[in-house]
Amino acid sequence: MGWPKLTMPWRDSTVIEHVLSAWKASRVCHVIIVVRPDDRELADACRQCGIEPVIPVNSPAEMKISVAIGLDHIQQIYAPSKKDAWLLAPADLPELNLSVIDRLLDEHESDATSILVPTYEGRRGHPVIFPWRIAREVQSLRQDEGVNALLSKHPVRKMEVSDASILEDLNTPEDYMRLRDA
Repeated sequence: MGWPKLTMPWRDSTVIEHVLSAWKASRVCHVIIVVRPDDRELADACRQCGIEPVIPVNSPAEMKISVAIGLDHIQQIYAPSKKDAWLLAPADLPELNLSVIDRLLDEHESDATSILVPTYEGRRGHPVIFPWRIAREVQSLRQDEGVNALLSKHPVRKMEVSDASILEDLNTPEDYMRLRDA
């Protein structure tokens, strides 16, 4: 984007504040966000929202490393059981809807053995729910694999939603303008 997109203005707050408010209002037990060590503004914004960021010593080179760091933190602090799950979404989904998160949690409870992916008009979106037992596999993904490779290695269920926000991330200035002005 050319500038720190998560601290850009969004509605009456910032992108990250808007996203974190949806997560906090949902039934999710713990919200984890991995922040690069040099991104003090984002770390401060997270703290202002009541979320203590996970700050690694070195900046993760790619998303799967950030995910692995977050999962390691969860394992160390919360010691999840095999019945638990983890949800994954990029932090740049400004219109993330808490009702989608809660509906995913409800649906996951009916079959906690598979990965659950929300879809909108057949397109996969976020957040994705993974059974906790899959968490360790993130560390063993090949260099050329992203976290999405787990979807080809495990049973996946899809849950169609009527909310396009699961697809709407901010990758370009045009995305920001289009979504902000919608």
